[in-house]
Amino acid sequence: MAEAQVRGVTLNYEIVGDRGAWIALTPGSRRSYDELIPLGRLFAKQGYRVLLHDRRNCGRSDVGIEARGSEHEIWADDLNALCKKVGANEVYAGGASAGARLALLFALRHPSTVKGLLLWRLTGGQHAAQKLAQQYYGSFMELAKIGGMAAVCASEHFGECIAARPSNRDRLMAMTPQDFIGVMGTWRENFLAAAELPVVGATEEQLRGLKMPVCIICGNDKVHTPSAARKAAGLISGTEFHDDVVAKRSDNDLLEQWDQQEWKEKEGRLAEIFIAFLKRVGA
Repeated sequence: MAEAQVRGVTLNYEIVGDRGAWIALTPGSRRSYDELIPLGRLFAKQGYRVLLHDRRNCGRSDVGIEARGSEHEIWADDLNALCKKVGANEVYAGGASAGARLALLFALRHPSTVKGLLLWRLTGGQHAAQKLAQQYYGSFMELAKIGGMAAVCASEHFGECIAARPSNRDRLMAMTPQDFIGVMGTWRENFLAAAELPVVGATEEQLRGLKMPVCIICGNDKVHTPSAARKAAGLISGTEFHDDVVAKRSDNDLLEQWDQQEWKEKEGRLAEIFIAFLKRVGA
């Protein structure tokens, strides 16, 4: 593990592998990068260097609640700055769920840095936007309204951030509940506005404009819908698309939430697909 000062926050990161083309991978939700270390090692064995990091407000990195666009835009700009800091001037960006949204925005905002995309469990649809906007933002707004910043600090997620980096409590307590609620409200509205987009994080025009190699593996639950992945694959010219990694499900028989064990068991298959794709596109 290492740390870097990036755009006003300290980010915890790790590089797996010591040679070859760069890959930047990000997990879903606001989870730590730890879950991606085994996948990173599979890439490293094949001659790639994998950059893993805890985004701001995640894992062992600083909390940073700022009104600078959507949270995913902030994450994308942070990752671009981190890449430059470690010498990863060109990367293949990848991730699952929130990590896939970050990768898409990274490519859209910093196309000179991103050579291609490795995406799995893309998020899309009204159900996903409403559920996640409440989970990521609305729930914390309610806590701040009722119990102030002390209640936010005592929440499961931010409590874990504080346990991992005690200075995060000071960062949170330095905010007024009104300021915290204001930023969370902006991020929530940005997320809800994406409900009608092909995937959360990108418009149809933006997806059509992507000219880099893209590989997409679809999900099978109500948040990471097969239809969202198919829409993205249909809009991004030349996308390599896979819908047979986890159990295929029809749109009216999707899981309520993603099956973590099912995806964990398919980790080797994920690596196999992405590595074959990278070799084909000349990484």
